[in-house]
Amino acid sequence: MTTHLALLRGINVSGHNMIKMDALKKMLENMGFQNVETYIQSGNVFVDSEEENAASVGFKIKQEIFREFGHDVPVVTIGKEDLELCFKNNPYLKEKECDTKKLYVTFISKELSPLALNDLKISNFKPDEAAIDSSRIYIKYAIGAGKTKLDQKYIEKKLNVVATMRNWNTVTKLLEMYNERL
Repeated sequence: MTTHLALLRGINVSGHNMIKMDALKKMLENMGFQNVETYIQSGNVFVDSEEENAASVGFKIKQEIFREFGHDVPVVTIGKEDLELCFKNNPYLKEKECDTKKLYVTFISKELSPLALNDLKISNFKPDEAAIDSSRIYIKYAIGAGKTKLDQKYIEKKLNVVATMRNWNTVTKLLEMYNERL
């Protein structure tokens, strides 16, 4: 069995793409996933599966959500090592006075080249900052996520990827939950 974390983008936000977590959990169990566990209403779902390929699991979940609920919800599926690398490779955690309330991680559907940061034209968003690590973009907002145009829609458009963003508190909690599952 492989444990996957499916990060659903854009559900239960401002009254759009509403999916109750108990209904989502039941749908996933009916698909054959085991040990289904959700965290908060914004679409963080752990599933155990015989399928090892994370992208395949995410695609199946996306298809079933559309069939069951009628919502076209992008899904990025990651493993425990992805979350561990967030802690190891986030350059902003190394800063002396890091305000984790302003840290976010954008999980991307595919590997990015180091040159992808140039495509984002980060300098246009100063004083916000960003760094790329494989299939993650670490963002440090100067004021907050609600006050910038450096968001997942912009990232998806510029890089032609599926992206979903989580704040640092959520990333921390999801890693704790992964560790509790072992």
